[in-house]
Amino acid sequence: MAQLTTTYAGLTLQNPIIISSSGLTNSAAKIKELEKSGAGAVVLKSVFEEQINMQAGNMQGYGSPEADDYLGAYVRSHALNEHIALIQEAKKSCSIPIIASINCYSDNEWVDFAVMMEQAGADALEINILSLQTSKDYTFGSFEQRHIDILRHIKKVVKIPVIMKLGSNLTNPIALINQLYANGAAAVVLFNRFYQPDINIDTQTFTSSNVMSTPNELADKIRWTAIASSQIPQLDYAVSGGVHCAKGVIKSILAGATAVQICSVIYQYGNKEIENMKRELSVWMEENGYESISQFKGKLNASATGDVNPFERTQFMKYYSSHE
Repeated sequence: MAQLTTTYAGLTLQNPIIISSSGLTNSAAKIKELEKSGAGAVVLKSVFEEQINMQAGNMQGYGSPEADDYLGAYVRSHALNEHIALIQEAKKSCSIPIIASINCYSDNEWVDFAVMMEQAGADALEINILSLQTSKDYTFGSFEQRHIDILRHIKKVVKIPVIMKLGSNLTNPIALINQLYANGAAAVVLFNRFYQPDINIDTQTFTSSNVMSTPNELADKIRWTAIASSQIPQLDYAVSGGVHCAKGVIKSILAGATAVQICSVIYQYGNKEIENMKRELSVWMEENGYESISQFKGKLNASATGDVNPFERTQFMKYYSSHE
């Protein structure tokens, strides 16, 4: 019988399927149902720095700096207290790891938030610093340095594992991941998804493109997981975005991940997909003679490719050289 147990950021998971931060994980009742359906862990719906600051800003303008400060602090405190309560309720009702989440872009009071989440009982903390860098005066490397600074400051005040969820808009993810490892990251998630804007030509207005991921998005995550797990094998990796079936789970682990994060497939087809993935993963492992996840983790990462690396330009040249 294949054993699906894996380790991720120092946590023991009964299987590698993690439900990513979303509306699926915004209540203890939903999390309990995900646990019953077989999820290995959950990442709670994020505390969003930008949203909280926007709400706090909307409370400004009462004519008194003291009043504005008080109302802004109240909004922040209320949002944080909701997240703290969610951690506590989830920990009381569930036995799977509960990973708290902060979506931030600056380095200030979010360090204090991390402490409170640890005190509330979170098993780990996922930090998401998703942001587009669009200023013409941008200093090269400052966005990457922000990741390092936030991680370094959080690691000074918490003992639980800190996981960094990266966006795909990085010149060299490997160099950043190496620095995150050096500064105490326990795991890295590749990658967060930008929700893409679109334009409605009939109304000539802005709209959003499809918010759900598709299996076609998995290839880029496989590439970077395979390269990163080869060069910085000391870290754990989770693939996020594009995992819609057991094949996606298997590919991710072969590339070097110890876990995957799923969301869109649950929105589209329900919690039953978790058990489907687990069953198909178990069957594949038995058919291929694997008794544990560790036996095939990273088997096809970049270190296994030899002189011809299919994760870099050689595959492009190989493909187009045979098509005229």
